[in-house]
Amino acid sequence: MTDAQRKAAQELASGPRGRLNPSGPNALLLRSPDLMSRTQKVGEYLRYNTSLPVKLNEFAILITARQWCAQVEWLAHYPLALKAGLDPGVADDLAQGKRPHAMKDDEAAVYQFCTELHETKGVSDASFQAVADRFGERGVIDLIGVTGYYTMLAMVLNVGQQPLPGGASPPLKALNP
Repeated sequence: MTDAQRKAAQELASGPRGRLNPSGPNALLLRSPDLMSRTQKVGEYLRYNTSLPVKLNEFAILITARQWCAQVEWLAHYPLALKAGLDPGVADDLAQGKRPHAMKDDEAAVYQFCTELHETKGVSDASFQAVADRFGERGVIDLIGVTGYYTMLAMVLNVGQQPLPGGASPPLKALNP
């Protein structure tokens, strides 16, 4: 490990993550320590401090992991989403590539917004307004940030072919285009 990598890893470990997870995206990003250092600070905000309720933040992460078939991202955030109160049936439908049928109104707004953003590279006025009405403009921007940041991490994990932790089986099957 270079001095720059060691410094970046120590910065990450001194924050809320507590350590550099060898199975996570930061282990791959550490190959570019300046990028890792900068993005992990953005990630710290987007994971631990957004204006969105934790359940919905984690749901947005799962939506992104599902869109990108990011196995490691899904495995890391599925239990966090359930712990935060997401119905397991909603997460399981999502894992299968289905629109979850038992979503609450706030979950449906987040699902629609994130899915539209991933699929069309934008959102309709109605989807924007549904999120803005519930969480304000800050919530809209935070949701875009979560979606974008976790998309980048999904790319890093997929391109880096990060092995699944603990010999886990892949929880997600590829979606048909």
